[in-house]
Amino acid sequence: MKQNELKNAVIIGNGDLGILFNKKINLLNFDYCLVLDSAITNYHLFETKKNPDGLLGDFDRAFDAEIWQKKYNNLEIIHTPDQEKTDFEKGIEFLLSKNITQITGLGLTGKRMDHTFNNISSLAKYNDAVAIELLDEYSKIYCIDQYKSFKKMLAQQTIVSLLPIGKVEGITTKNLAYNLENEDLELGVRTGSSNAVIQTDFVEITITKGKLIIMECKD
Repeated sequence: MKQNELKNAVIIGNGDLGILFNKKINLLNFDYCLVLDSAITNYHLFETKKNPDGLLGDFDRAFDAEIWQKKYNNLEIIHTPDQEKTDFEKGIEFLLSKNITQITGLGLTGKRMDHTFNNISSLAKYNDAVAIELLDEYSKIYCIDQYKSFKKMLAQQTIVSLLPIGKVEGITTKNLAYNLENEDLELGVRTGSSNAVIQTDFVEITITKGKLIIMECKD
């Protein structure tokens, strides 16, 4: 597929996926599959016929990327030694260079909490440039701002949590058990954890200022 035909991509990290969750993901649905560093060692768990398209990382700790280039035909090796950015951030920027408009992140939560926190905050950092969602066995995670609202059909009792990046102003929600009406949330002061959908219908969330992380969760 030519670069100007690429639309959506998946980034696979080395976080916690879950064996059953892996099998639910069809990597054939993505135009470009980018694997971060040593996460390539677990790629076979997806049980997919699609080879990874790219392998990105600093490849430290004596990691030999060329071994995987021999295993997977046409694998693009992207060496990114810059230590000022995370592998996820470098992966996003690499995909932006390919004009990708939608990114799904897998294996970017769980295990080390510092990695999880940084990966979630990266949704806010790149929110203006590309649509990103993070998926794991228990959550779907998005980011919105005053220009990008949230409207999605959700089942009754779906858990929805609202986590502000810093301070978020003018939050209004519809179809949640505890709706907000032009209210503010601020990290360390007030968040919107563990709300719930009232009835199976569209949930709508808008804000007037800031960056808001939205999580659909299940236990």
